[in-house]
This record gives sequence, structure tokens and C-alpha cells, in this order.
Amino acid sequence: MVPFAGWEMPVHYTGLMEEHRTVRSRCGIFDVSHMGEIEVRGPGALDAVQRLTTNDASKLIDGQVQYTMLCNDEGGVIDDVTLYRFSAERYVFCVNASNTAKVFDWTQTRTGSVADVTDLSSRAGQIAIQGPLSLDVLQRVTDRDLGPLRFYRFLEGRVGGVTAIISRTGYTGEDGFEIYCEADEVEAVWLTVMESGRQHGICPVGLGPRDTLRLEMGFPLYGHELDEETTPLEAGLDRFVKLDKVDFIGKAALERQRREGVSKRLIGIELLERAIPREGYSIFGEGALVGRITSGTFSPSLQRPIALGYVTSLSAHACSEVEVEIRGKRIKGRVVKPPFYKRGSDRLEKPRKNHSSQTKNSCIAG
Repeated sequence: MVPFAGWEMPVHYTGLMEEHRTVRSRCGIFDVSHMGEIEVRGPGALDAVQRLTTNDASKLIDGQVQYTMLCNDEGGVIDDVTLYRFSAERYVFCVNASNTAKVFDWTQTRTGSVADVTDLSSRAGQIAIQGPLSLDVLQRVTDRDLGPLRFYRFLEGRVGGVTAIISRTGYTGEDGFEIYCEADEVEAVWLTVMESGRQHGICPVGLGPRDTLRLEMGFPLYGHELDEETTPLEAGLDRFVKLDKVDFIGKAALERQRREGVSKRLIGIELLERAIPREGYSIFGEGALVGRITSGTFSPSLQRPIALGYVTSLSAHACSEVEVEIRGKRIKGRVVKPPFYKRGSDRLEKPRKNHSSQTKNSCIAG
């Protein structure tokens, strides 16, 4: 157990490699109740959300989820979030735990005059079920047919005897679900899902495998790939920035950056030797220092070292090979476009077919 954003969180339960590979091949369960939930409600809710976010919330329908970002006036990322639309007058942000207070204050200050903003985080618990067998596991203990539920959609139902929001979302690159419920009922949901998944080899999963799973997919982690000094365009998240929508905070700065070009760019790197790249390690291109690693690990699925890092924009376009300095030695690597891991390419056992077309609570449901 380690301190994490004001919580005590498990790094792992039985072992990082075992938990990681179980999610890739079968099913894992995560307690992610540390995540924050911020509600925006009222007749002006859509206008408020549009003012805050880079993506276009007007495209959402009830029961749909959207990945988006909140930016400051300079275009730097305050947080990357998932946005849930319950109705035209009710939206809920799922935010990173370390940013909950910041996002609440920012949302209330910038939009409180047109909508009611409420921090639901202390009332909400969240369990994630991820892996190719997650549908089989969860379907046995819910009263809703989850097969037709599309990726980035959600519905209200019951898990065991607990009223919950069931969302087909996740942070692993696998098919899976996130379940929101009242905080005092989250243990009951955990035990129900664990019992249902026992025959499928379900296992609890900690922060360590959560990080290696997301890194194999090239998903950004706030405080590493994203922060208030980094824009979505520099992070390669252009598709989540809708510059043709109504004005939003940071739009002018992002429009200027789109015209003038970015000074740095996020790249993926696969090392050619078994040395582990870590945050802060130097990246060299053609002998010159060109950037820094933001996240790195040894990929349990691919059995090789992988990393994300920022390099100068010129280097990002010019270099197909780089070197990463690790303990005084420069290790060669090739530049690759994430995701590093392609879903379904690494299976310990073949999963049963489900009906997913693709593949971030009752207090929320209120």
C-alpha cells in the first residue's frame, strides 16, 4: 500500500506481471474509488460544459460518455476527464483524483453563474472490471443486458442488490466496464463481482499493472504526459480538440498553436535492449539532446521496454531512431506510433465471444 492523491492504494496484490496478464487474457477488478466526480446541473449545464471543455459536448446524447480536456487560458491541460451526459441539464465529470479539488474550484469559478456545480466524490465509489471476459463476469450479476451496450455508453441498473451506473469504459485498452455506486456499497459490489468472476480466474489489480496496461496503449497519465504547461496538441490529442465549436477556455491559444506549430511532440519509443526507461531520462537524436521520457516500463505483454516522451517538434518528424540515456549508457530505440500493444494479440487463453462493438452510482444517478 502506498499514499496516492490523499488515498492509500495497492501497488499490487499478488504481483504486477500476473495481474497485468490476467487483465489481458481474462478479467481483472480495480478499486478506483479515488477518482473524483463533479456534477454540472441546470438549464445552463450544456453551455457551462462547452465553455470548459475542448471536445464538443453538444454531440452527446443521453447515456453517452466523451473523453475531453479542461484547459487554462494558455491551452495547458488542467485535467483530462470523461464526461457523462445524463440529460441536457445534467452532466458529470470523472476526474483524476489528484485534480478533484482543482477541477471543482475551476468549474465552479468559471461556470457557477450559469449552472450548479457539485462535488460528488465523497459519496461515490467506483469499481472497474477489465478484460476480455469482463462481460461474462458482470452479466451474471446485473439486471441489465450489457451485450448491446456500446463502447463509451452507460446505463443505470443493479449489480447484485446495489443500484449503480454501469459504463462501458476503461483505462486498459481491453473491453470492460466501470461501475459507480454509493461509497458505502462499493465493498458489496466488489465482493459480488469477485464471486461471479471466480470461475473465470478474476483477480484484483493494483496501481502498478494499471500503469503498465495504460502505457502499452499509449494512454496519457496526468502529471506525466499531461500538465498545465502542456497542451493537447503537443500531446497528440488533436482529435479531442474541436476548434470549430463555440468559444472555450484556451481556444485562442490552441488556435495560435495550430497555426504556428508546436515546439514539442509526444512520441512512443521501443528500446532495442532490456533496459528500463524511466521518467526524466534523456532522449537523444543524432547525438543531440532532444527530449525527456515521461513514462517508461518493461511491457509484460510485449516483453520489451517501452516509453513515452516529449521531444522537440523538429526531432519528432525527423527521427525514426533515438537513444535513451540510462545510468550513463545510451540505449538505442526506435520511434513508434502508439499503441504499442494491439488488443487480442497476446492471450494466455482464447476468450469467449461477446457482443462488444468496440474495444473513464446512485449518487450520480440521483
